[in-house]
Amino acid sequence: MFCGLLLIAGPLTAQEMPLQPLADKPGRLAAPGLPEGVYYVPSTLDTIKWGYLPNATTKPVLTVPSGATIVFDTVSHEGILEDQGRDPVKFFTSHGVPENMILDDARRIASSKLPHDFQKDGPHIVTGPVEIQGAEPGDVLKVEVLSVVPRVPYGVISNRHGKGALPGEFPENTSPGEDATPEFPDRYGNVSVFTPIRKQGDQWYGVIKNQDGKEITFPANPFMGLMGVAAATDQPVNSIPPDVFGGNIDVNEFGPGVTLYLPVFVRGAMFYTGDPHMAQGDGEVALTALEHSQRPTFRITLLKQGDPEIPSASGTLKKLFAETEEYWIPVGLNPDLDLATQDSIREALRFLTERLGMDRAVAYAYLSAASDVQISQVVDRTKGTNILIRKSDFKEVTGEEKSARTE
Repeated sequence: MFCGLLLIAGPLTAQEMPLQPLADKPGRLAAPGLPEGVYYVPSTLDTIKWGYLPNATTKPVLTVPSGATIVFDTVSHEGILEDQGRDPVKFFTSHGVPENMILDDARRIASSKLPHDFQKDGPHIVTGPVEIQGAEPGDVLKVEVLSVVPRVPYGVISNRHGKGALPGEFPENTSPGEDATPEFPDRYGNVSVFTPIRKQGDQWYGVIKNQDGKEITFPANPFMGLMGVAAATDQPVNSIPPDVFGGNIDVNEFGPGVTLYLPVFVRGAMFYTGDPHMAQGDGEVALTALEHSQRPTFRITLLKQGDPEIPSASGTLKKLFAETEEYWIPVGLNPDLDLATQDSIREALRFLTERLGMDRAVAYAYLSAASDVQISQVVDRTKGTNILIRKSDFKEVTGEEKSARTE
């Protein structure tokens, strides 16, 4: 499967960028090794929402069967927002980016008349939704992240007034002027740090500099900050706070190799993605991660209610859940960080008792001694935590140890 996707979503060098859109409409793409092709969704004015998530009334941009492989071209909001001039050419060329290295879809979105209220709307470019045939409320989507590939060799990290983990302390400058507009972006007083990326061997690195011009490099591991399904409401759903349907979950563990389980709330599920990241520290404290346009590839499988693959004894899910080769990852969400932590702990207890046969008191003790609680982000109104439960601790329970001895 991966080999067949290399021409679309495989590793590349900075010299091979940018990855411009593959087509101007959603549909199938031919790919070597995949006789049926893969599906593709570009970010166009017809396939995106700016600042809002799909809801129960949103029409799909594409319909696919269960098990489909879907490639998305996603666009970062950084470089096109109002406090950056809503002009990616002017913004990025001012940082030394050649004009031919700026994405066509970012230009079209920024220069369009698509309404966007910088103060009220979410910042994110949300691509989709894609309808999954046969999905009904109570079912679960199994979303496998196959790859996430950078489309350009640069990104942006931003801090904005009234936001981030230290609102009122940062940015360390004057408050936004009442006359701040895209024509005068400096009057917003926000801070955006342009950040190139560089590849060394198989690892990408973000590159920033100290006051002497000396480089600080840090590992960059791309992932999609925003993945989810439509909420069961006809009201607008702001893209900033995550919820049980996913959305802006910002968990840096959710890169290539993760499997995300999303409960379905509306017919067709309506999967979408966006907020592409190149790197993010736990907490995302300044406000944004290293925001960076990406080309993710997913395999999406519908699990009907009662399917034994669903990580729940009830045969359905009420909250999102994830796993990697190494960990099971229950997620907690709440505007209060303490309550978000409690939420993830309760989800971990549910999973350990329902699927791994542990007594609740013993499971609680195990979590305290052996599992890490991580803060995914503290800046998205609804805060997020997640717990890393090592699969290797449960080899005898899951049968893997016995299988290894037999082999």
